[in-house]
Amino acid sequence: MSTYTDSNKKITAQSLVSMKKQGEKISMLTAYDYTTAKILDEVGIDSILVGDSASNIMAGYATTIPMTLEQMILYAQSVVRGVKHALVICDMPFGSYTNPIDGVKNAVRIIQESQCDALKLEGGEEIIETVKAIIKVGIPVMGHLGLTPQYINRFGDYRIRAKEKEEARKLVIDAHLLEEAGCFGIVLEKIPATLAAQVSSEISIPTIGIGGGADCDGQVLVIDDMLGKNKGFHPKFLRLYADLHTVISDAVSNYISDVKQSKFPNKEEQY
Repeated sequence: MSTYTDSNKKITAQSLVSMKKQGEKISMLTAYDYTTAKILDEVGIDSILVGDSASNIMAGYATTIPMTLEQMILYAQSVVRGVKHALVICDMPFGSYTNPIDGVKNAVRIIQESQCDALKLEGGEEIIETVKAIIKVGIPVMGHLGLTPQYINRFGDYRIRAKEKEEARKLVIDAHLLEEAGCFGIVLEKIPATLAAQVSSEISIPTIGIGGGADCDGQVLVIDDMLGKNKGFHPKFLRLYADLHTVISDAVSNYISDVKQSKFPNKEEQY
């Protein structure tokens, strides 16, 4: 459990930077609703990411592209209400930060309406002026490099990124640019572990890996994936900590059976 959570103090963006300096690994999971966020916070998670992965997990879309600003704000509001200690980071959705003016306007709206603590943006040099503008108005920003799902239509698939020398070189440059712009951390998704280790050692802000290897300063997973709710989905980087698909399926099957056979409710379960 984090020493920051133990002290019952609100974890901030700067807390994560301090954790890296002190050699303490950072724990992060996604959440999209009040109940889940409350549980994660109570057991001591350092940070909760309100990911645009809600597009897949909550709405059933194939990509994160369809997520709107309004939807992300709604999910972030729900999570924030359940959290006392963890740092809550919200993804800025696709198309909401294509230029500094719109980026700042939409960033301010997310922070004001959801009261989350920080935002996450995908990309490096291409969005660096927008990142700087958002940070300039007082909003903490986390970067995201490697596999960036909002760029899926350009990449064409979700395979590992930065295996080739030129793409790896650009990723390292982008990581330094994001640090220099004032980001408090960077998510490194689905890249070679050696590259993630290099980036983690070269920059002073924490790296959060999802398929980035053990040398990242922290790790993040999609909550529904690590709890085993998505049967059959098991990429190499995912560790299953539960099998809720089976637990829920069995529970609902038993409920259906009890209702059909008039076993529920019994006399003790009615007024």
